[in-house]
Formats: sequence, structure tokens, C-alpha cells
Amino acid sequence: MPETNRYAFAGKTVIVTGAGSGIGRAIARAFLANDANVVVSGRRVDALHETVSGFPDDRTLVVPADVAVRGDVDALVAAAVERFGALDVMVANAGVYVGGEFADLTVDEWTLLKGTNIDGVVHSVQAALPHLLASGGNVVAVSSVSGLRGDWGQAAYNATKGAINAMLQSLALDLGGRGVRANAVAPAFTLTEMTNHMATTPEALAPFTNRVALGRPGTPDDIAPAVLFLASADAAYITGVILPVDGGTTASTGQPHIG
Repeated sequence: MPETNRYAFAGKTVIVTGAGSGIGRAIARAFLANDANVVVSGRRVDALHETVSGFPDDRTLVVPADVAVRGDVDALVAAAVERFGALDVMVANAGVYVGGEFADLTVDEWTLLKGTNIDGVVHSVQAALPHLLASGGNVVAVSSVSGLRGDWGQAAYNATKGAINAMLQSLALDLGGRGVRANAVAPAFTLTEMTNHMATTPEALAPFTNRVALGRPGTPDDIAPAVLFLASADAAYITGVILPVDGGTTASTGQPHIG
């Protein structure tokens, strides 16, 4: 279900990291549908071109990058500003997931999680910040409800998402007086390439939907409109918010739905 509201993004330039699939793709296409210039980034070039397919070439730019590599992110931001002249919104969406027993977490797995989920946001905000200060722009990060509380078998992943939440709230305090807003959305279980293997049958989905007030898992198109709102002028007095977009998951105490 695409977004139903329209926002005044014509002439604005937006970077979306991790835009080759899932939530990032939905966000990028939603901004494009609202007339923004959109720079899509990720590690899979073909997937990025699929994301912008069907939209005007003069409003799109594909820049392959790994957000864990600061040089890649610096080049991404430079390419966006060179092409479109300014930067108004940085959507720090790129993320990875590793679960399992904490005692079994390898150094390489932790490096991957930290490098993409934490360092990637740090790199994205730092590289974008001079241009956001100039434009009075804003940052929207894609976090997770897993950064708000604990989950079984996800200690390391949740730690990275919790870091994002605290980081964005602190940035809101540091940057608000300088005209830059910083917010995050926090999805719960969402049907993407990352989670498809967990949603192969209704039985496999049941433990997730049992905790969702709306009775279904989220989709990328459920998340994108919230990002558009937070990035828009309609949210001009909103900063430091970690907005759950979770179908009511966090409304629960964690007790199972019985009956």
C-alpha cells in the first residue's frame, strides 16, 4: 500500500542508504513519488537501478557504497551534492541482522553488525551534516523496536539498534538549535528479503503476529510513509523521536495473545 498523503519535496534532495531492497527501496520510491531528487546507495548496483526504475533520470542517482567504509559515504554525499547542488534529508536505513546465542557471536559477526548498524549511521550523519546545516535539513534513521527492549537470541543486534536510538536523540539535542532535526522510525517484524526465511508459512509467522495488535506483519510500504512525514515540513516541530511503526507490538506487555 503506497503512501496516501503528499509532501512538498519537489526540489529537495534525499539520500537513502540500503536502498536496494525492502524498507530502503520503499522509502526511496516514496520520496521519488513525492517529487524529490533521490540518491540511492547500497552494495548491489543492479538492485539500486531496480529501485529507481520508472522514475525520471534527472531526479535519480545511483551510487554504490558500503556505509561501514567512511570513504564510501564521503564519496556518496559528495556525488549527491555535485549532482543536485544540496542535501536536505539523510535517510540512514542500511542495516544487517545477526542472531543467535551471545556466547557464539564471532568477532567477524560483531564487526559486521557494528560496522553497518552503528558506524554506518555515524558515517552517514557526519558526512551529511555540513550540507544539512546549510539547508536546514534533517536525518531520519531506520532503527527497530529491538532497540527499545530485549529479545531472545538478539543481544548484539539489539545493542546496535539501541545505540542508534540514543544517538539520534542526542543528535536532536545537539543540532536542534542549529536548525537540523534528527528522528528515527522503529519497525517491528517486517516482511523483507532479510526476514523472508522466517515467514514461509502461517505457522512460522504465528509467533510474530501473536504480538501484533493489527494482526499482521509489517511491510516496507507501512514504514515509508512514516519516514516521509518525519522528513517533511509537517514535522517541523518534531525532533528526537523514536517512532514505533510496529502495528501495536510495543503496546503489549509481552504476554501472549490468548483467545
